[in-house]
Amino acid sequence: MPDFTPLWSPLLIGATHIDNRVALAPMTRISATEDGRATERMASYYEAFARGGFGLLITEGIYPDTAHSQGYLHQPGIATQEQAESWAMVVDGVHSAGARIFAQLMHAGAQSQGNRFVDSSVGPSAVAPKGEQLAFYRGEGPFPVPAEITRAQMDQVRDGFVTAALHAKQVGFDGVEIHGANGYLLDQFLTDYMNQRTDEYGGSPENRVRFAAEICRAVREAVGAEMTVGIRISQSKVSDNDHRWRGGAREAEVIFSTLGATGVDFIHTTEYRATAPAFEDGPESLAALAKKHAGTIVIANGNLDAPETAASMLHDGTADVIALGKAALANRNWPHLVRNNLEFGELDPSVFSPLADVKDWELEGPA
Repeated sequence: MPDFTPLWSPLLIGATHIDNRVALAPMTRISATEDGRATERMASYYEAFARGGFGLLITEGIYPDTAHSQGYLHQPGIATQEQAESWAMVVDGVHSAGARIFAQLMHAGAQSQGNRFVDSSVGPSAVAPKGEQLAFYRGEGPFPVPAEITRAQMDQVRDGFVTAALHAKQVGFDGVEIHGANGYLLDQFLTDYMNQRTDEYGGSPENRVRFAAEICRAVREAVGAEMTVGIRISQSKVSDNDHRWRGGAREAEVIFSTLGATGVDFIHTTEYRATAPAFEDGPESLAALAKKHAGTIVIANGNLDAPETAASMLHDGTADVIALGKAALANRNWPHLVRNNLEFGELDPSVFSPLADVKDWELEGPA
């Protein structure tokens, strides 16, 4: 019988103690009010995962400012005091069920397809993301060409992340995850074809990772050591699943070593398949490269639905925590089922639709 015991060992991530190594991955749900406040439905949604045995929950991407950060209509925010206070019931429900919860802070940048504050978008350069907006998230047509973000606007973005992190701390979140993946603003800076800048934020990998590193340091300094801080990193994007870092393993070394030196408590890698080699010229996964070069805790996400696969990454030391997305939606008590050697329930495809929101989710225990 496979050995799943690594999944159940406790872990300290920064200042946050988690009871097991199974996390809920962040997934866009677009279930907030129009003005970005969390709802009772969202509280029930997150509490269901906590009661199902997930040791750590990472929220959907939350927008941190009232300028260009919002990416989707009905996306939750934590930019204002009112938005922040709406999250208290979510946090309290998760804590009452015995789990910890991190707020994922996300600036959409050029990949925005719904913003109630502005009619334009910004990116590192005036280059539109590949592909088209996702109808799944109420988008339509190609992404517009963004304005090149100015240095003053970059300062405002940094301040927005700091304010949002302080709001998250105020309402009781255990930590924050800075979204540097999946084609959103900080990932756009990392991406060679999206970043055509000629200043110290463009060109080399060292320059392209600079903005993300600055934000990590600013948030770390603002919230102090008593709150956990991390960053999510990927190669692929919402609109470009096949993207790979041109510099391969050497570029990964620069990115992960730079981010690891900022004082973050964890790096969360996400790929289509977490266990697959990140590049053609070597066997190491993106999570393994992060573990090798960042010197910090690594959360891995990507097709880890099978318990054997999930446990294998913990066994071989390429990750410290595994994060489940679709597998969690399909079985919100995945940890309970695996731990008790029970069968997974029959998959209902409707749970994958964010437009179904969470209204049909019943608040259930693990059984």
